[in-house]
Amino acid sequence: MSPEALCKRYLTALNEGSLADVLSLFAAKATVVSPLYGVIEAENFYRDLFADTNRSVTKLLNVFLPSGNTPSVALHFHYTWTLKSGKVVQFECVDVFELTADQQKFLKLTIIYDTAPIRADFEESHAAG
Repeated sequence: MSPEALCKRYLTALNEGSLADVLSLFAAKATVVSPLYGVIEAENFYRDLFADTNRSVTKLLNVFLPSGNTPSVALHFHYTWTLKSGKVVQFECVDVFELTADQQKFLKLTIIYDTAPIRADFEESHAAG
């Protein structure tokens, strides 16, 4: 599967809230660096994320594909996130994925976005859970 197809499958799985489908795209012991959840294994990150989420809607804006020998790809997308509390937050973000050597799975994800506008809503919803 191409890195672009891998990324599109990721967004579909995220929108569907499918833990199994999301995790199938990651290598064993893959890590996520998240501005809200910290550095965490992918399996634990997505369990926590889906527990904190009522609904996810993504709109793909750009895919930045690997160039040269750099095994990474980035997604730029708009995210509408309905928190467990029912509060809806929206933001643009970039997910930077480091790929396995064969470029068939994600090895590491670094999530980049400004949390200031949503942090209070997230913390309130997370604490209520």
